[in-house]
Amino acid sequence: MSTIYTSAEEAEDAFYEAIGRGDIDAIMQVWSDEEEIVCIHPTGQRLTGSTAIRESWQTIFSTNANLTVHAQRVICWQSAIIAVHSVTEVLFVGDDPTPHGPVLSTNVFQRGANGWRLISRHTSTGVEGSHEAALGESASSSGRTLH
Repeated sequence: MSTIYTSAEEAEDAFYEAIGRGDIDAIMQVWSDEEEIVCIHPTGQRLTGSTAIRESWQTIFSTNANLTVHAQRVICWQSAIIAVHSVTEVLFVGDDPTPHGPVLSTNVFQRGANGWRLISRHTSTGVEGSHEAALGESASSSGRTLH
């Protein structure tokens, strides 16, 4: 049985927590089961459909088995059935304490019969060296560190 996310924030939290666990099945559970879902990783390649998106995460975890993402929601827009979140992410790989990023992401969620689901994610690299500011914003805000 699929988890029903009662808010876009709940779905987004589950997504980042699944990344932190390296749990591809849980990552894909957050995505809509529609075939027209889209993911663009910082490499710039557009991935359409659950098969391509799942394979991309398998590739990511095959080279970076332990990722921690500190995510800060910067701007959120929401209507009755669509939510758009602009997020700043700082990545940590394995046990290395060196932050990577920031990474700028736009996550788009749609509410349907099965709750809120991710339908589009576009991620780009941010300005180099500004991860300190991103971490500082995260630490000083009421936002949570997701991993």
